[in-house]
Amino acid sequence: MSINIGIADDQRKEIAGGLSRVLADSYTLYLKTHNYHWNVTGPMFQTLHLMFETHYNELALAVDVIAERIRSLGFMAPGTFKQFMELSVIQEESSVPNAQGMIRNLVEAHEAVVRTARQAFKAPESAGDQATCDLLTQRMQFHEKTAWMLRSLLE
Repeated sequence: MSINIGIADDQRKEIAGGLSRVLADSYTLYLKTHNYHWNVTGPMFQTLHLMFETHYNELALAVDVIAERIRSLGFMAPGTFKQFMELSVIQEESSVPNAQGMIRNLVEAHEAVVRTARQAFKAPESAGDQATCDLLTQRMQFHEKTAWMLRSLLE
């Protein structure tokens, strides 16, 4: 059955493509944050361990919302590590950094998600897709706030 939600097929495809990149960045950040939660050490262990858990739990919920929006637009959501690696600007790590390195890496990754979401925002905005604009606005708010809070730990 065709989709008739007031957004042209080509616009929905472009929007889904942008959301797929946001999804890939978000999932890669989820994995990075979960890795750091498991492996953080040092005097800030308790604070960071709990903070990272809060962050990865929020990211786990977010990736589901993003993927479901892609499906609502009529497209398949990427869902493999291979697809995420191809779509994400966030790189996996070959080693486990110290706590300060983890914080710096997470600041950079959260800022990267914001940039990806901001770029992806253009297509739904021009198509009048308020639902996707709202989703992306919420994602940007979370990542900007989280990056700020993490940066404050480095001062």
